[in-house]
Amino acid sequence: MKKYFLSSLFSMAAAIAFGQINRSSELYRTLRQKDSLLFNAGFNTCNISELESLVSDNFEFYHDKSGITPSKADFIASIQNGLCKLNYKPRRELVEESLEVFPLTDKDGKLYGAIQTGRHNFYAKEKDKPEYLTSTAVFTHLWLLENGQWKLKRVLSYNHQEPAKLN
Repeated sequence: MKKYFLSSLFSMAAAIAFGQINRSSELYRTLRQKDSLLFNAGFNTCNISELESLVSDNFEFYHDKSGITPSKADFIASIQNGLCKLNYKPRRELVEESLEVFPLTDKDGKLYGAIQTGRHNFYAKEKDKPEYLTSTAVFTHLWLLENGQWKLKRVLSYNHQEPAKLN
């Protein structure tokens, strides 16, 4: 039993240490681009049609401060009627060195999805004021290949920290 436990522990540690794909790989670059499009469309520019094209029809969003958004329609509405109507300009910025991508393959080794994790910073720009940091957070995204297209299916957004709590 001890031998099995140590073997399992080593396998899990190896998967964590070596599971993240190379940053120069096509999958990493593709999902890095999707991350950029997702937040540029949804958070930085309110391009709702582009945002809709990136999100799976079977979408769910779990947020540690605002709860569960159970559908694509609810998510799009929350962006359109929330973020896009704030009295300041929000902006999201990826912490580049934090981004990791882990491929998901089926039993035959065929790629069907990927898990993307990282940290990001959120900023606000009010009229006649310099931009300022509002919070940082961690994210985990589940991307799936649906009919040959990468679609965001699940989001976990957590560990939101205000600037005063970061130091």
